[in-house]
Amino acid sequence: MSLAHDTPLVTPDLELSRRRQKKVNGVILFLLAALVVGVFAVQSDGTAVFRLSLPRDLIPIPNLAVPAAPYCYIIAAVLAFFGARQFMRGGARWSNVLLGIGLFLAVTAFLVWATSGKSFSLTGMLEATLIAAVPIALGGLSGVLCERVAVVNIGIEGMLLAGAFTGAIIGSVVNGVVGIIAAVAVGGVFGLILAALVVTYRVDQIIAGVAINLFVLGMTSYVSSQVLTEYTELNSAPVFRVIPIPLLSDIPVIGPILFEQNIFVYGALAMVAVATYYLFYTGAGLRARSVGEHPEAADSLGIDVYRTRYINVMLGGMVAGFGGAWFTLGSVGRFDEGMTGGRGFIGLAAMIFGRWHPVGALLAALVFGFADSLQRKLAILQTPIPSEFLAMAPYIATIVLVAGLIGRARPPAADGQPFIKE
Repeated sequence: MSLAHDTPLVTPDLELSRRRQKKVNGVILFLLAALVVGVFAVQSDGTAVFRLSLPRDLIPIPNLAVPAAPYCYIIAAVLAFFGARQFMRGGARWSNVLLGIGLFLAVTAFLVWATSGKSFSLTGMLEATLIAAVPIALGGLSGVLCERVAVVNIGIEGMLLAGAFTGAIIGSVVNGVVGIIAAVAVGGVFGLILAALVVTYRVDQIIAGVAINLFVLGMTSYVSSQVLTEYTELNSAPVFRVIPIPLLSDIPVIGPILFEQNIFVYGALAMVAVATYYLFYTGAGLRARSVGEHPEAADSLGIDVYRTRYINVMLGGMVAGFGGAWFTLGSVGRFDEGMTGGRGFIGLAAMIFGRWHPVGALLAALVFGFADSLQRKLAILQTPIPSEFLAMAPYIATIVLVAGLIGRARPPAADGQPFIKE
């Protein structure tokens, strides 16, 4: 049965769809090649210098100097080759892979063009990429835990916002550690509410998630404007500092990116690892996935479908609560209205792009985090692109990746469907 899911029958309609997708991808690659030649290569002047070492590094690494115009011409040639390859026979399965590689190369050409005649810290941008990816990865992981048991969690945005709000207030009143615990607990409570609505009372899962988002947004906005503006001592939480790991943090380039972060980055990476082991290497994870694929069959084998869904949705809420605390306790130390900025919805996109796998969601989150950090760096470099368009970068990346690159991603078979025990 698993073979039927992994290798679907290639029907004439499916083959026609693949050929059409190949041609569309080829056109996109040709357009990217024209863009790189007509804009980036022509307007590039001098050398783009990327600094690989930070001032605090013990072992300095020489800067990476890239001749801007020649590099852009080479990338344009590669993109044109990829585009031509799309119009040849065969290789339909690699079409989206070539498109993804082409988009990555086009981004590097764009980065070289923006940096031509200037210099900036590539290591610093990659470090900022990982930090920006944390709430998105945790939002995506929350969605994975929920949808693996067939519960669609549209309320991730609200759970992130609730975690940020709770972390700020409790962190201000008590301390940061208690603030994190409170944020995780509040996320779990909203997970319990969502599970009760969709599992026990069988409320439409989309409506239930939207209701949580609207409730949290309204509640936090009201308290923020009416209470926190007057009692500012309730909105001045401590920010967790960076915890460098001895020896590992001294590794050039990799050390500052992976081993010189705060508790939220380490926690996100650990949660992804634990969730992967739980879902794919334990009996409990197998039961959870069976509930998401075929709850009736799981019930016939003695698995408590309701209990399994409650546990996983609550775990997903707790992960989202921890991710929400990053906005306040791991970043700015205060709560602002709507400060999550749609990261919960981008987390859902990361979950889909990652094909409902914790590691896949993390990798997708890194792509969105790169788009976020890139627009900040480009603003510093004073590129001629308007700041409004730069601010759109993470959301444009969301649309491009989900609409153009995920292909035929298959969610759990029972995703979004209520279960009624007979």
